[in-house]
Amino acid sequence: MNGLYALKPWFARRLTVLQRQLIRVGVSPDVVTFAGILCAGVAAISLAMLPVPWAALPVAGFLTARLACANLDGSIARETETQTRLGSVLNEVGDRAADLVMICGLVPHTSLPLVLGALLAGSAPSWISLAGAAAGVRRINGGPVGKTERCLVIAIAAATGWFTLAAVVLIVGSLLTAGLRLLKVKALCNGRFGEDRAPMGGRW
Repeated sequence: MNGLYALKPWFARRLTVLQRQLIRVGVSPDVVTFAGILCAGVAAISLAMLPVPWAALPVAGFLTARLACANLDGSIARETETQTRLGSVLNEVGDRAADLVMICGLVPHTSLPLVLGALLAGSAPSWISLAGAAAGVRRINGGPVGKTERCLVIAIAAATGWFTLAAVVLIVGSLLTAGLRLLKVKALCNGRFGEDRAPMGGRW
């Protein structure tokens, strides 16, 4: 179940011109990674401080930019042959940090336990995927509530004011996604699909 992750190739093609321009001016993948965290931070501040529905446009815009940065840092590294192990670590840390910062934008609008639950649950799918990659199977991505869907939930909350519902959807959806990924990782580790050992991807 890939969810909106299935749109990644289409989204990546839309970024080709921007990718070439960034390479042309010498922007490093690490700078793009940090830009993604910054975009998530601006989206969170907009969500926290702007009224509904006026928050929707900046939140959606900056979260789209955050997703673009998450795509561009790896593609720039591959295109320029500057992949490093440290870059791969920064890529993963940047993704997790951007997610956590984004969800923190819910703090003024709903209960702290729900926000903390969303923060913990939202990181679970990625930890499962990374654990599987560390075990030698291919990286598992996609939904039903992966990175792209989490951004969409936050954008919808900014437009509607359904902040508590958004936190609940993030918790339940992320835990479901983590469970499904764990089952897939277990199957891959058992050799059910004949997967070869694979790197974590990103920027190795």
